[in-house]
Amino acid sequence: MFAAGMATFVLLYDTQALLPELRTQFAITPTVATLSLSLTTAGLAAALLVAGPASERYGRTRLILAAVWTASLLAVLCPLAPSWHALLGLRLLQGVALAGLPAVATAYLREEVHPVAQARAAGLYIGGTALGGMASRLLTAPIAEAHGWRWAMAAAGLFALVCAAVVTIALPPSQHFRRRAGRGDLTAMSRAALADPALRALYLLGACSVGALVAVYNALGFRLTSGPHHLGLAAVSLIYLVYVLGTASSVISGRLADRFGRRAVLPSGCALAIVGVLFTLLPSLAAIVVGLAALTAGFFVIHGLASGWVAARAHLVGASASQAAAFYLCAYYAGSSVFGSLGSTAWVTAGWSGVSVLALLLLLAAAWLARNLRRTPVLTAFAVSTEIA
Repeated sequence: MFAAGMATFVLLYDTQALLPELRTQFAITPTVATLSLSLTTAGLAAALLVAGPASERYGRTRLILAAVWTASLLAVLCPLAPSWHALLGLRLLQGVALAGLPAVATAYLREEVHPVAQARAAGLYIGGTALGGMASRLLTAPIAEAHGWRWAMAAAGLFALVCAAVVTIALPPSQHFRRRAGRGDLTAMSRAALADPALRALYLLGACSVGALVAVYNALGFRLTSGPHHLGLAAVSLIYLVYVLGTASSVISGRLADRFGRRAVLPSGCALAIVGVLFTLLPSLAAIVVGLAALTAGFFVIHGLASGWVAARAHLVGASASQAAAFYLCAYYAGSSVFGSLGSTAWVTAGWSGVSVLALLLLLAAAWLARNLRRTPVLTAFAVSTEIA
C-alpha cells in the first residue's frame, strides 16, 4: 500500500513542477498549462463517485491493481504525446484510472489488517502518498531542466511501473471483503452521507483548503522562475521539501486532537495557513519559503483532521464511512482542480497579489466552516472522545 500510494501521487502531481517548462514548450498561457494538473484531479474527483461503489460490488484488490497498472501505463504514453491536446487527454484518463486507489485504500486496510496494527498500516499508506507527492516534484523538475519535460514524465512513468510491480507481488488478496447486496443499498448509503450538515461542511472544508494550497503551488513556479528570483526548475523543486513539515504537523495535530478534540485544534490549522499566505506576500525568498512552510503545515492540519472526522461522523449518523470518504475526496479533488486553475488565472491577471487574495478567501471560508463545525451538537457520548474536547 505504501508503494501504491507513492505511485498514485507521483503520477497525480508530476506536471506541477513542470508548468513553466510546459508553458514555454507549447507556447501556452499559465492557465492553460495548469490544465495538465487540473484535468487529472477533475477526472479523479468524478471517478471517485463510481470507484467507491464499484469496490463494494467487485472487491478491493482487483480495483487497486487495475488502478495502479492502468495509470502507470498511461503515464508511459504521456511523454510520447504528439500534441498538447493529446497530452491533456492522456492526463484526464490518468486521473480517472487513479481513482481506484484512494477510493478503497482505507476500506481495504480496515478489512484486512488486525485492529492493533490498523493505525500503523494507515499511517504507512498516508506516508507513501505524502512522499509520493513530494517525490513527484523532486524527480521531474531536475530532469526537465536538463533534458526536457518528456524525459521528466518518462521517469515518473517508469517509477510508477516499478511501484505497480511491487504492489502486484506484495499486496495480499482480500480475505474479509463482503460484497454489498445491490444498487438500493448503495443509494441509501449515499443519501445518508449527504444528509448530515456537518459532513457537508467537512466536504466543503476539504475543497477550500486544498484549493488554497494548490492555487499557491501552481503559481509558485511561474513566480520564482521569473524576476527578481530567476530560479531554475531544479532549484524551485527544492521548496517542495517543506512537505516534510506537513507530514509532521498532521501527526502532531492528530495527537492534540486525541487530547483536546478535533473541534478545538482544527481552527489553528486555518490560522497557520492564513499566516503562511500573508508571509508569501513579502518579496524575499526566505519569507516566501517560510510562508509556504506555514501554509503547508496548516493545510495538513486541516486535511488530516477533516478526513478523519468524516469517517467518525459518518459512523455516528449511520452513514457508510466509505461513501462519506468518497464524497469528501470528490470535493477535495474538485476543489484542487477548479481553484488550482483559478490560481494560475489570478497570477496572469493580478500577479502574486491576486493569487494571495484567492488563497486567503478560500482559507477564510475554511475558517468559517471550522467555526460552524465547532458549534455542531454532539450526537453521542462516544463523540466526546472523537470529535470535541
